[in-house]
Parts: sequence; structure tokens; C-alpha cells
Amino acid sequence: MKLVSIDYLPGYEITECLGIVKGQVVQSKNIGRDFMAGMKTIVGGEIAGYTEMIKEARQIATKRMVDDAESLGADAIVGVRYGSSQIMSSAAEIIAYGTAVKIAKKK
Repeated sequence: MKLVSIDYLPGYEITECLGIVKGQVVQSKNIGRDFMAGMKTIVGGEIAGYTEMIKEARQIATKRMVDDAESLGADAIVGVRYGSSQIMSSAAEIIAYGTAVKIAKKK
């Protein structure tokens, strides 16, 4: 499955648009990460535990989006975007979305 953030695939022709596909996950922080994050805010710097949590959530959301596209018979997803929001003080939602398409090599 090809994933691109642009609306076309260089060297390919979009032969059919299959619709919007998405994947989302709500990820919560654990108490260990919260404690370490609180300590990190005192001294400053990157909060690696949160960075890793968001990275994992983005990977899960991307996989779910790809699964959605594959269920439609797509070859690629164009216009891929990510969004995030805080659901509550200890949880964040990550969503991945784009347009599932069928493609063919340009002649």
C-alpha cells in the first residue's frame, strides 16, 4: 500500500477514487509516564515517554487506516493527514485519514 500526503502519485494514474478511509486510536498515559513527565517539566526537555506513546498511537492509527483501505480494494491512499486531540487529562486521540484510490502505472 502506497501512502502519500500529496493528492497524486508521481508515475501513476489514479483510476478510481474509493472514498475516505480512516484509522483512529485513543491512547492513555500510564502513571509511570505521568510521574516522569511531571519530573521532566521541572527541569525541561523532551518528555520521551509521551513522544513514544504518540508514535505508537500514530502507527496504530495508520495501520487501521490501511486496513480500511485494503477492505475497499485500494492500491494507495492519497492526501494522508494526521490529527490529534486531548480526550481527557490522561488520554489523547490520534486519527489518520486520506482518500483510498486504485492506481495504474502511467504509460
